[in-house]
Amino acid sequence: MRRLLVLGAGTAGTMVTNKLRRRLAPTDWDITVVEQRDRHFYQPGFLFIPFGAAPGKAVRPTRSTLRPGITLRRGQIDRVLPADNQVLLTNGERLRYDQLVIATGVEPRPDQTPGMRDPRRWRKNVFDFYTYEGAVALAGALRAFAGGRLVVHVTDLPIKCPVAPLEFAFLADAHFRQRGMRDRVELVYATPLAGAFTKPVAARHLGAMLDERKIALEPDFLVERVDDHRLISYDDREIPFDLLVTVPLNMGAEYVARSGLGDELNLVPVDRHTLLSRTWPNIFAIGDANDLPTSKAGSVAHFSVEVFADNFLQHVRGEPMTGRFDGHANCFVESGDGRGLLIDFNYDTEPLPGRYPVPGLGPFRLLRESPVNHWGKLAFRWMYWNLLLPGRPIPLPARMSMAGKHPEE
Repeated sequence: MRRLLVLGAGTAGTMVTNKLRRRLAPTDWDITVVEQRDRHFYQPGFLFIPFGAAPGKAVRPTRSTLRPGITLRRGQIDRVLPADNQVLLTNGERLRYDQLVIATGVEPRPDQTPGMRDPRRWRKNVFDFYTYEGAVALAGALRAFAGGRLVVHVTDLPIKCPVAPLEFAFLADAHFRQRGMRDRVELVYATPLAGAFTKPVAARHLGAMLDERKIALEPDFLVERVDDHRLISYDDREIPFDLLVTVPLNMGAEYVARSGLGDELNLVPVDRHTLLSRTWPNIFAIGDANDLPTSKAGSVAHFSVEVFADNFLQHVRGEPMTGRFDGHANCFVESGDGRGLLIDFNYDTEPLPGRYPVPGLGPFRLLRESPVNHWGKLAFRWMYWNLLLPGRPIPLPARMSMAGKHPEE
């Protein structure tokens, strides 16, 4: 009996174990998942909780998301011992493996920015929404906010879902307009990027949307510390705030560093097409846990896992892996007032205007706001729970296509 050990039962870990359980004979392969949490979170839902969405819709028991025939081991990982093909848990237990998949993602680390995690500020006038607890706490703060300067801030990249901070700014604008108090709120978007987004065409579109909503853009802002009611950058610029909604530095799990498997952000270096470790021939890192030069988004996990599953079967048979992940990502961008836009890109091609997934027909518009895009984002929650996590096929190609897109000058 061969042993596949998957570390992490988040989006990528759950998808890949469910897919592989369907394709690996139970008489030949034992599949075990290590996860310390007993709840699985639909993380795109965190964005809507501060604006009134029911928190319970973003949570399900972890066990319920895994297919029969998968062993769920509750525990905390101390380190990987790759030379021994073992994983050591903090309780002293050792788990052996023949193949290891690291899928423990990244997590917000407010402790990495001086002053951000100060108990006098944290969850009082400084909030995050990339965690379930943070999103719920921020909902209360927004209800109580009577006006002033609200700053939406990104500490550094990479982060999970890099469009989410922009979405929050757009939704905050709509939220305060609907409450009849937009004139009492100054909205500021502070980013370490030179513009609203990483890619030039998308940055122009998204930057124009900030301008239309009178959301001030503070580019090239690299925060050094949070001091009193101010963000202070390394070049001594200051951004005062009454309410700060920040995306802290995102880092991989600490056990990755203790195991000698990660870079300075605890991300596992992998081949960007096969997701295989650059150092160990039986270790893969999937989802947000690796150092792929693309968005840390659920769509990347989905498209890359589609390629990975076939590659893994070839790999364990001793054959060359023929699948090549191209960095494909697409993200709905909620823009407020029941509208949204969609971006679709990969390693080599930036987001472009057009229609998706059917050229000329859509129904989704690329880099253009529409109600259909908004409904597409809301419908994705059903797809996530019922199709993506169970590992069922979705009729969307893993490789990005240029069909339906048209370049801009």
